[in-house]
Amino acid sequence: MMAKEMNANKLTENIRQLKIQKNAVILAHYYQVPEIQDIADFVGDSLQLSQQAAATNAEMIVFAGVHFMAETAKILSPDKKVLLPDLEAGCSLASSAPPDKFSEFIEKYPDHKVISYINCSAEVKALSDVIVTSSNAMKIVNSFPESQKLIFAPDKNLGAYINGQTGRNMVLWDGSCEVHETISTERVIDLKMKNPDALMIAHPECKAPVLILADFIGSTAAMLKFTQTSTARKFIVATETGIIHQMKKMSPDKGFLVVPSDETCSCNDCFYMKLNTLEKLYLCMLQESPEIILTDELIEKAKKPIIKMLELSK
Repeated sequence: MMAKEMNANKLTENIRQLKIQKNAVILAHYYQVPEIQDIADFVGDSLQLSQQAAATNAEMIVFAGVHFMAETAKILSPDKKVLLPDLEAGCSLASSAPPDKFSEFIEKYPDHKVISYINCSAEVKALSDVIVTSSNAMKIVNSFPESQKLIFAPDKNLGAYINGQTGRNMVLWDGSCEVHETISTERVIDLKMKNPDALMIAHPECKAPVLILADFIGSTAAMLKFTQTSTARKFIVATETGIIHQMKKMSPDKGFLVVPSDETCSCNDCFYMKLNTLEKLYLCMLQESPEIILTDELIEKAKKPIIKMLELSK
């Protein structure tokens, strides 16, 4: 056995012991590295992870994801200790909507309700009427009367997709996810031409020209389910590479091709998601740090639109 494998095995065993000792639960996003996904108590997309954070009886939540996800867990479970393995694990989409600039933006549209994608800071959540994820955005947008004017933030691609599907004319904040933004139409067309037997599936954070080429559009959880139930044997996947681990686990007899981010790389990784490692996960549980700390006032304000989302998602 290689030293690296021995080290990983030892870390995994230590993490399992710490989970028991500290009554901790590990929540991991689909975009985490495989070894973290495999040791997590629950792996899911943003909606599923929010639901788990709200329902857990654990005293400690270790969130293997990015900062806004850990913040959401703290908002939903303020009495629990919430840890994030690496505080630098941010989100390009969340960063694209600074709270002060967003506040100025919504003041220009006083008769609009604010719908914010969960990929945003706690401060932006506090300025919103309801939060959505890619799993429930369409349903929640449609829950508003057609006469109600809406702002959608921060993802312009997801907002534009929903506008096109619903016939709405939501005002869109100009933000995007750098991972999905870099997925090019040319790479998709090239893969489709080389693999005519493959179905192309895409996350709605992708740009419109990419979505037009897709056979299926959905959240990470929806894409995973589609690959399980589809009779197709091969899939071209337009999203972050982390989801491929679960797709292969669920459908080991099927093939998955990630749309490359450029001509030289076959990967499409989120730099921030991949900051979390097995070593950092172990150390944060051992030291109970870094911990997510939010003020009671911010928690109270940000919790209302999240709770509204969870109620509308039932």
